[in-house]
Amino acid sequence: MRKRKSAGWRTARIFYSLTALCVAGVALGTLIIATWASNLKIPDLQSFNERKVIESTKIYDRTGKILLWDIHQNIQRTVAPFDQISRHIKNATVAIEDSSFYQHKGVDLRAIMRALFVDFITGSAKQGGSTITQQLVKNTFFTREKSIERKIKELILAVKIEKMLPKEEILNLYLNEIPYGGSSYGIEAASQNFFNKPARQLTLVESAYLASLAKAPTYYSPYGEHRNELEERKNLVLSRMAELGFVAQEEAEKAKKEKVKFVSKADNSLKAPHFSIFIRSYLEKKYGKDAIEEDGLRVATSLDYNLQQIAEELVLKFAKENKEKFNASNAGLVAIDPKTGQILAMVGSKNYFNVEEEGNFNITLAHRQPGSSIKPFVYATAFKKGYTPNTVVFDLLTEFNASCNPDGTPQPGVKPEDCYMPENYDNLTRGPVSLRNALAQSINIPSVKVLYLAGLRDSLQTTRDMGITSLTDPDRYGLTLVLGGGEVTPLELTGAYAVFANNGARNPVTGILKIEDRNGKTLEKFASSPQQVIDKNISLLISDILTDNEARAPAFGQMSWLYFSDRPVAVKTGTTNNYRDAWVMGYTPNLAVGVWAGNNDNTPMEKKVAGFIAAPLWNAFLTEVFKKLPVENFEKPIPLPEPKPILAGDWLAQATSTSTTQPEAGQPLADTPQIHEILYWLNKDNPLGPQPQNPEHDSQFSLWEWPVAKWAKENGY
Repeated sequence: MRKRKSAGWRTARIFYSLTALCVAGVALGTLIIATWASNLKIPDLQSFNERKVIESTKIYDRTGKILLWDIHQNIQRTVAPFDQISRHIKNATVAIEDSSFYQHKGVDLRAIMRALFVDFITGSAKQGGSTITQQLVKNTFFTREKSIERKIKELILAVKIEKMLPKEEILNLYLNEIPYGGSSYGIEAASQNFFNKPARQLTLVESAYLASLAKAPTYYSPYGEHRNELEERKNLVLSRMAELGFVAQEEAEKAKKEKVKFVSKADNSLKAPHFSIFIRSYLEKKYGKDAIEEDGLRVATSLDYNLQQIAEELVLKFAKENKEKFNASNAGLVAIDPKTGQILAMVGSKNYFNVEEEGNFNITLAHRQPGSSIKPFVYATAFKKGYTPNTVVFDLLTEFNASCNPDGTPQPGVKPEDCYMPENYDNLTRGPVSLRNALAQSINIPSVKVLYLAGLRDSLQTTRDMGITSLTDPDRYGLTLVLGGGEVTPLELTGAYAVFANNGARNPVTGILKIEDRNGKTLEKFASSPQQVIDKNISLLISDILTDNEARAPAFGQMSWLYFSDRPVAVKTGTTNNYRDAWVMGYTPNLAVGVWAGNNDNTPMEKKVAGFIAAPLWNAFLTEVFKKLPVENFEKPIPLPEPKPILAGDWLAQATSTSTTQPEAGQPLADTPQIHEILYWLNKDNPLGPQPQNPEHDSQFSLWEWPVAKWAKENGY
């Protein structure tokens, strides 16, 4: 018993000793941390500007010598007193950034735990838990270095600042500190640069917009490609303000519907502005906003500044002329090297700094209807399936809705507007026409037939393979796709034409050659990665048609803006039915150039085709570029197999060879042609296969046959 008691006593003594040591250790550690924390000095708030300039991101042209944009070179900041800042921007900022700002003591433990939980559930690390005070500390005093020590310092300093300063002063420091886009730092500079007014005059909706920008100024820029996302975030801010009682629900709903006009002041240090902002948006998306602010990135882009200057001058010149002649106030241009996918020039409007006409809007990143400029991708899909440039279809007024009658009238229960009988741009029809002539002359009716033969989904797959990612809803487009029923951006469309220029090999479109951090470490470097996405010969066939001036001449003339006497240039125009968009897309083996003309607000132009509106600008740019660009010729394509007369274009021979009639008594047997549309002679999904036994089973057969029979009778067949 005595031994057991002695052993138990020793165990208890050891346990209590260890416990005491642990308590002492914790106490000592706490004392050390507390002492360290109490001696942590809050750095000078005025040091912010100096650090930003030193660590600024610099964007260069492709030579690495011409500085396009030193992002923090001209930091604009005017410190506004708290009573000179609109209450709306104060409330909007708190609502979206830190709704418990007035309750916590610098750190919101519930928000941190919530963020950690969401990150754990989603497997990401994007949920924010930082308070406004923490963000102020992080933005002002620290670099982007991630460490436990830095995070502890951030938390401690946030608590210390909360003890030293009232909430109003903390919010005031924050609002005068944060970036709102470009060189605008602080709410006063942002208010002046975006709305041309002092911060004290900001309205509710203007405040909601600026509070939205703070999260990602480049991504949510009102002049960029994510305007819809900015609208959504603005509405979220207003909803949060209503939830927190900052405004009445009715006031928030009214503000959501308000239209505001953003302005922008010229920055002479910013060259190739649309392109430079496009690059900054890329950097921000890939590396994060903090990297742009703090990592001192050196970015060598693909931009050829000489070509850029030519493009900017010509876009300005021709956009002004188009406004006077055609009511088309804006234009954009993209030039790409097909062999690398590198962007050589990008002009998003006639003048970035033209506030009155939304010059800061980059039309090359906007989604617009492409008109007939989408047709080559449909024809390429048809050629993949066995159709050839010589294949013939009939250019006749044709109804394409199987729920309507062949004459275009609706069947019972069908609305007249649901019938679809497209017309050609010249309101003429030509009878039998080859696919070569139909594409070269951009004839609409045959092109709709080609889309049906090629298949809508297969045609969309071709566009995706070639780099067009915007066409995602086949049920919405239907057969109107070939006439530009979807929406694409000029940048991606030019990139897709560059695939034709490169014999079917796609290089992803890029504006980056090399990115280094402030220590010279390479973060990213261009590496060629071509991928054959369409058969080389198919690509050469399209180029052969688009360079065929003889085939194009009946529609455009022999000496049009599309023709160059000194070298072959492939080209396709596009004009939307409502005359809201005019396009010219063209290329040589070593350059692809896309031009768009129209109005940013989608108002229609004068009823002129793209050959009049966009082609002069396109021609003028290439004329200048061709002075130094070496001449390169396209390879000649190999003719596709033509096992059937109809595929070879001999539609009359096909009709004659398969049709005989019984002669009258005493008369010799004679061939009598039966004139039919192509669906009579072949299965659209297998044009090289046997003739269909029951062609009438095709839903389009009777619709296509009716005008052909009418035409044949009128023409003596």
